[in-house]
Amino acid sequence: MSTATSLPTLTAKDLASDQEVRWCPGCGDYSILAQMKKALAPLGIPREKMVFVSGIGCSSRFPYYMNTYGFHSIHGRAPTFATGLKASRPDLTVWVITGDGDGLSIGGNHLIHAIRRNIDMKIVLFNNEIYGLTKGQYSPTSRLGTRTKSSPLGSIDNPLRPLSLAIGAEATFVARTVDVDINHLTETLRRASAHKGTAFIEIYQNCKIFNDLVFEYATDKSIKADNILHLEHGKPLIFGKDRNKGIRLHGLDPEVVTLGNGITVDDLLIHDEKAEEPSLAYLLSRMVYPRFPECFGVFRAVERPIYEDTLNKQIDDAIRTKGRGKLEDLFAADDTWVVA
Repeated sequence: MSTATSLPTLTAKDLASDQEVRWCPGCGDYSILAQMKKALAPLGIPREKMVFVSGIGCSSRFPYYMNTYGFHSIHGRAPTFATGLKASRPDLTVWVITGDGDGLSIGGNHLIHAIRRNIDMKIVLFNNEIYGLTKGQYSPTSRLGTRTKSSPLGSIDNPLRPLSLAIGAEATFVARTVDVDINHLTETLRRASAHKGTAFIEIYQNCKIFNDLVFEYATDKSIKADNILHLEHGKPLIFGKDRNKGIRLHGLDPEVVTLGNGITVDDLLIHDEKAEEPSLAYLLSRMVYPRFPECFGVFRAVERPIYEDTLNKQIDDAIRTKGRGKLEDLFAADDTWVVA
């Protein structure tokens, strides 16, 4: 049991609410929920200090299933709610749960500005490349040629790359993982939780009903070693079933090479997640199957001042120099407007 002077001892079960979990059988959301509870339980954070904020979509049921505080907010506006909450209550651990539709379509603008401010929140984007809750329309991340109810001849929209967007907005922590790799998923969530600043995590999540097996190339044990590359800080970019393939630069472009015949590990790119310049992380985010292996792990993890600290310092400085002020004085101030 916890005391007033010790951290709480929680289990994953303590973080489970009494609500019936209602996702389709086989949905990847079940795994994400389970690993979130597993990742957060040992961190010593009281449940009343955790908040999950979501928008609209299958993923947005998440706050109901966590025995913490939570908001099921407006479509695409979860980052906005979370920004206000974190600014006013910086002591809280705030998670934003969103999907490729909620976060990148109607909520794209809100997502970008939350990221660029470097608010200390953790944004988890469930990417199943489909609109699941509204029954299978193509989403901003659906691949070219995806046949759905709203694109029966195949999608002609160029897909958004969530990590590229986050890195372009200069997120200070960017990572990708996948629903079925439970150890990798748990560790990625743990690292995101420990980061001070905006952490953006893309999770490849299977939609059993409307987009089944779209990530099979990255989850099938018989082929995934040749199709994915696990990023390790300070290590060369090596992949493949036999660990004999790698990524090197050809000018400014990445290329896949096979080790041997004069090509050595020394020729390969070295991953640096702590680089202040985000160009390499952005390059890795643009590597897309089948031309390249897709990268999993932490793309970027850098330290910068966080928004709410700077904001609250400004407020404290203003109060110290000008006093607290009164709302009545603001109403009676000289600034007036005349509406013709």
